[in-house]
Amino acid sequence: MTTPAAAPKPKAGLEDTVATSSAICYLDGDRGVLAYCGYDIHDLAKHATFEDVCYLLWHRRLPTRAELGDLQSQFAAGRALPEGVIRAMRSLPPGDGMDALRTLTSVLAHYDADASDHSPQANYRKAVRLTAQLGTLVATMGRMAQGGAPIAPDPVLGQAANFLYMLTGERPSALATRAFDVALILHADHELNASTFAARVAAATLTDLHSTIVGAIGALKGPLHGGANAEVMKLLLDIGKDAPLERAEEAIRTKLARKEKIPGFGHRVYHTEDPRATHLRQMSKDLGQRAGQPQWFAMSQRIEALVKAEKKLNPNVDFYSASTYHVLGIAIDLFTPIFAVSRVSGWTAHVLEQYANNRLIRPRAEYIGPEYPQRYLPVEQR
Repeated sequence: MTTPAAAPKPKAGLEDTVATSSAICYLDGDRGVLAYCGYDIHDLAKHATFEDVCYLLWHRRLPTRAELGDLQSQFAAGRALPEGVIRAMRSLPPGDGMDALRTLTSVLAHYDADASDHSPQANYRKAVRLTAQLGTLVATMGRMAQGGAPIAPDPVLGQAANFLYMLTGERPSALATRAFDVALILHADHELNASTFAARVAAATLTDLHSTIVGAIGALKGPLHGGANAEVMKLLLDIGKDAPLERAEEAIRTKLARKEKIPGFGHRVYHTEDPRATHLRQMSKDLGQRAGQPQWFAMSQRIEALVKAEKKLNPNVDFYSASTYHVLGIAIDLFTPIFAVSRVSGWTAHVLEQYANNRLIRPRAEYIGPEYPQRYLPVEQR
């Protein structure tokens, strides 16, 4: 059996394979460019709010003041969790935060007024509600894991401030709010990453919107996609908050000598610095100084310099987000669920785009199995 000459050789992991057209996210790995609907991530990180970015991803343009106010009102109205979801959260055994998030996102579908309505209008309303609710889910999960009672969201606060408030029970400072807001902006979308592609594949079957997000969360849980920032923070904690910077270098040199991967470095797309890392680096520095915990940034900076010198690898979005979240008082177990709190805006944008111009995603595989045809033998002759 021979493969047709015209058939292209597939690349492992579909690397550099163009799978669809999209108007949502633009990446240029050689120039280190990330843009949402044409807006450079640096401009958005400096000037926008997460609510601005949600509207941009869903509508392909920034909102007017009235439109932004309307979206903020929709978020406020949709942020609270149904009591049945809180009961389900209490009933789950202790375990991985992503497992809980996956299960509870599915539970949310049972309480959504638009669950059986698959019209574009209803799907948009579900996208807004899910984006509002995932922040509440993760913050409440984190609070209950620490033995606290759930805190109702404050309709006056935005998505970033509400998350920190519901998690800690204290109204966050302007610096903490802005830092978390920027982190949400930076993680909102990243083209056809594994979880977004999983969501689009599910959407292409015309399954419901909640199911597409459950699928995306399942993909994000995998250690080759989400979770690297948790591993970064574990590395920093293992080195020790009071350790001299030389110990950080020793730990990294030991890992490199063992040919172990250093979490938070390298990226499949970017061949230069991940543009998101640029902002998270500064946030880690500013928050650490304000909180009296400058050692995490100093340690991270020393590790970055060594890995760049030895392996020619740049930090990605996960490296400095680790110390940023830690200084904000966020537990490591919440790092990957927080990724979903932001990325659900991009997931839903891609799902809505898929629904609007749908064709079932059904690729082919290069067959490399036993030669065809095989002769069937009765069991006694095998």
